[in-house]
Amino acid sequence: MRILCRDCGRDDLETPPGGPCPHCGAARLIRHPELATLSIAHLDCDAFYATIEKRDNPALANEPVLVGGRERGVVMACCYIARRFGVRSAMPMKRALDLCPQGVIVKPDMGKYRDVSRQVKALMEEVTPAIEPLSLDEAFLDLTGTQALSGLYPAQLLVDLQRRIEREIGITVSVGLSFNKFLAKIASDLEKPRGFAVLGRTDAIDFLTDKPVKILWGVGPALDARLARDGIMRVGELRAVPESELVARYGRIGHRLARFALAQDDRRVSSEHESKSISAETTFLDDLRDAEPLLDRLWPLCERVSRQLKDHGLAARTITLKMKTSAFRIRTRSRTPANPVHLASDLFALVESLVRKEATGERFRLIGIGTKELAPLDTAAPDLFDTAGRKSAKVEATMDALRERFGRDAVMKGRSLKVEKKR
Repeated sequence: MRILCRDCGRDDLETPPGGPCPHCGAARLIRHPELATLSIAHLDCDAFYATIEKRDNPALANEPVLVGGRERGVVMACCYIARRFGVRSAMPMKRALDLCPQGVIVKPDMGKYRDVSRQVKALMEEVTPAIEPLSLDEAFLDLTGTQALSGLYPAQLLVDLQRRIEREIGITVSVGLSFNKFLAKIASDLEKPRGFAVLGRTDAIDFLTDKPVKILWGVGPALDARLARDGIMRVGELRAVPESELVARYGRIGHRLARFALAQDDRRVSSEHESKSISAETTFLDDLRDAEPLLDRLWPLCERVSRQLKDHGLAARTITLKMKTSAFRIRTRSRTPANPVHLASDLFALVESLVRKEATGERFRLIGIGTKELAPLDTAAPDLFDTAGRKSAKVEATMDALRERFGRDAVMKGRSLKVEKKR
């Protein structure tokens, strides 16, 4: 049985189960017979947005922090203190405050969160180049072959990475280690926060048997309910159904269900992973009905999406406007320009007329803009004869440079200033 201390990194340990590390006295020990041979990891930042806010404001350390909009918004993230009251991400803020009246609402700072995400990724890149980001706060890592270069097996490198992130960046992460992506992602959620859990070939099947089928990747509420109607609520029950029957009942996902039930996953960690979509939305404190106020709220969202597209080196072929009425009915309208776009001014221009068409007197509580069918940024170069397009690109490049140097609020366009004054 291999034993690794998460605090001092030593693995030449002889200690009884439950005993502390004989070198440093720490109790955070990892025990697993396959510890030195597993190389696929999932790293997940703990309550990422909320943890960053607590790091930057020590007065919030012992407070239930809710990151998101005001009373009419949703919870983008919440700390573990807030979770004890039943608060969860994506919950309406009003409901969260009903459950946790003492919750402290913090306005999200996506620019800051992206900066921290880049810092975490830079440390991951010192461990392995095989990184597949899933979002700002989580990624898969493949550490196959790293021992030959470093002299340390993957689990040791991950323990060191986890400690460096906490020491140098000031946030905590949880790690799941296994022999495939599916199990690594499950493992990273087992001991949060500051967790390090291992699922190997010897214990994966037994671990999964009594777990609800919703633990399997791709099983959302609808499929979970459908499986339950068919008498399949546990992974072990799913495993008892022939794959051919699963495919006949549920279509192509039946193949995946059969493999995952057997702890099998042949997906590789792909560093070429691309975002499928980038979007932003905002919920208003008071309902809006007129076009100009709606467009005032839309412009900062276009800037936010544009910034993310630029950060990822992408442009969008399809732009979608999202509006939610006061009766909670969602309307979406899409535009497909001749060439992919990435500038905030282009995004705004494409959906401005759509907003004006919808603003006929009905009240709206939310507006958003989304991009999909993403392509490399060089496909969005302005036409040589498009003087206005080249001017817009130059203006935004100048604004981006100023913001990079002096902060996100260093320079704003008129519509952003109008929104700021109303807050």
